[in-house]
Amino acid sequence: MNALTLPDIAAQASRQNLPLEWVGMCGIALPVLFNGQRISAKADAGVSLDDGEARGIHMSRLYLALKKLEQQNLTPLLLRQVLQRFLDSHDGLASNAYLRIHTDLLLKRPALVSPLAGWKTYPVSIEARLKNAMFHVELKIEITYSSTCPCSAALSRQLIQQQFVDDFANKALQHADVLAWLGSSKGIIATPHSQRSSAQLQLRLDDYLEGLPLIAVINDAEEALGTAVQTAVKRADEQAFALANGQNLMFCEDAARRLNLALKRSPGISAFHLRVVHAESLHAHDAVAESRWNWGAL
Repeated sequence: MNALTLPDIAAQASRQNLPLEWVGMCGIALPVLFNGQRISAKADAGVSLDDGEARGIHMSRLYLALKKLEQQNLTPLLLRQVLQRFLDSHDGLASNAYLRIHTDLLLKRPALVSPLAGWKTYPVSIEARLKNAMFHVELKIEITYSSTCPCSAALSRQLIQQQFVDDFANKALQHADVLAWLGSSKGIIATPHSQRSSAQLQLRLDDYLEGLPLIAVINDAEEALGTAVQTAVKRADEQAFALANGQNLMFCEDAARRLNLALKRSPGISAFHLRVVHAESLHAHDAVAESRWNWGAL
C-alpha cells in the first residue's frame, strides 16, 4: 500500500487576502548560552505574513531555527543569523522576522566589606528584529536597589536636633554624655524611610557591537545608583549598606537622572528609555520617574 502524503493545511490558500504583521509562537522553552553559561530561557519567535493569500506560516521551521541558540554564545551576530534563517525558511511569505528572549541573568556579587559573596538574578529580555532588511537589537534589564528619601532624612534630623536640645538644655556638655546619647535609642528617635526600588532599562544597541553588554550595563547602573541590594552579608556589610544609604539620599527623580547620565556614557548604546519605581514605605502608592534619550519608533 502506498504511503499517504501528509496534508499541509498551512500551504492552502486563505479565504481572506489579508497580510499579518506578526505570526509565530510565544513562551518557547529553551537553553541559551551567555558568556559560556547555560541559562534557562523562554523565546517568542515570529515573522510577518506578507502573502495575504497564504493560510499560515510554518511554525515548526521557526522552532528548529532556534537550535542555534543552544550551540553558540549569544551575540548580535547569532541573533541575526537566526532571524535570517526564519526568513530563508519562509521565502516568499515573510520579509520581517522577530525574536524575543526572556531569561534571568545569574551573577555572583561580592559583599560590601566582608569576603562573602552571593548570587543575584537580573530579569533580562533581548529583542532582535530584522525588519525591511534592517537589523536592530534591544535589551530590557531590571535592577533592584535601595533608596532613602531625602525629605524623610531631613525631617528625622530635625527631630533628633530637637531631642538633643530637650535633653541637654542648660547642661554642661560632656563628651562621654553626648557619645552615650548618640548611641542610645533615646537620642536617635527618628529614622528616614527607605524602600526597595527598581530600575527598568530598555536599551537600543549600536549595530557594530560584537557582544551583548548586559553585565557592563548592570555594573554601570548599580555604580550610578550606589545602593544595589545585597546578597550574603555580615553585620559589617549591613552597616556599610546603612552608611551608603545615608550618604546617598535620592528621590526617584535623582535616580532617573543618575541612570540617564550613566547610560549616555556606556559604550554601544544608541538610545534608551528608563523607568524607575520607588515602592514607597510611607505611601500606599509608588513614586515613578521616566527618562528617554534618542528614543523613537523604528
